[in-house]
Amino acid sequence: MLRQVPVSQIEAAVIEAIERSAYELPADYLRALSYAREQEHSPLGQSILLTLLENSAYAQDQQIATCQDTGMAIIHMTLGQDVHLVGGDINQALNSAVARAYKDLRKSVVSDPLLRQNSGDNTPPIVSFQIVPGSQVQITVMMKGFGAELMSRLRMFPPAAGVEGVKEFLLETVEKAGPNACPPVIIGVGLGSSFDGVAALAKKALLRPLGTSNPKPHLEKLEREWLEAVNNLGIGPQGFGGTFTALAVHIESYPTHIAALPAAVNLNCSAPRRATVTI
Repeated sequence: MLRQVPVSQIEAAVIEAIERSAYELPADYLRALSYAREQEHSPLGQSILLTLLENSAYAQDQQIATCQDTGMAIIHMTLGQDVHLVGGDINQALNSAVARAYKDLRKSVVSDPLLRQNSGDNTPPIVSFQIVPGSQVQITVMMKGFGAELMSRLRMFPPAAGVEGVKEFLLETVEKAGPNACPPVIIGVGLGSSFDGVAALAKKALLRPLGTSNPKPHLEKLEREWLEAVNNLGIGPQGFGGTFTALAVHIESYPTHIAALPAAVNLNCSAPRRATVTI
């Protein structure tokens, strides 16, 4: 049965989600950070992790931004195929939502990558849509800081590179990032698809709550193994050495062409601001 959803309702949901995620870090992340502090072997690393937890608590209590880089708005919408959006242009509504939500936050978006003129309201967001069965709308927003984004990489491997080639690429990416990605990081890995699609997979992997695994057994196994390998690098919290360079490795995959093994690594920093709303 067709369900009508006003775009104004989606706009309001996006505003609320961005405003909340600016100062309220996800509960799954805070649990992982608390666990890391308990298990961290480095006294300096323990101190840094405690500071991150205290900063998070203070930001939530005072309802102020967790980090000065309030990022670029990433919006992923899952639309049920029985939903009919009414009452306006969804793209205009999303732009309006971001502009309103960022009214009192730092504006970090430039309208042209070469001319570098600030858009003034942090628009436009980066938006993706996925059509699924049903009559619900699920919206996930992420405020993506670009310290970690700058350290992210993509490579089009030949199939012969295999699992070991991708693992080496992942470790090389994290090692080169060092402290610049604000560890402990969350690592999204995309495998397969095409040049453009594999980057989207890596970004999608960052939207998954910590503590959840890929349902495919071979990928779940790689998530555990690669997380251990990353933490064995010893980069540690904020790059000062220690046990926890990363809190999670999440892998998303998609079929690809016989001639290629696309791989992308998207890093998220120690302030992974995201929120999900279902309408």
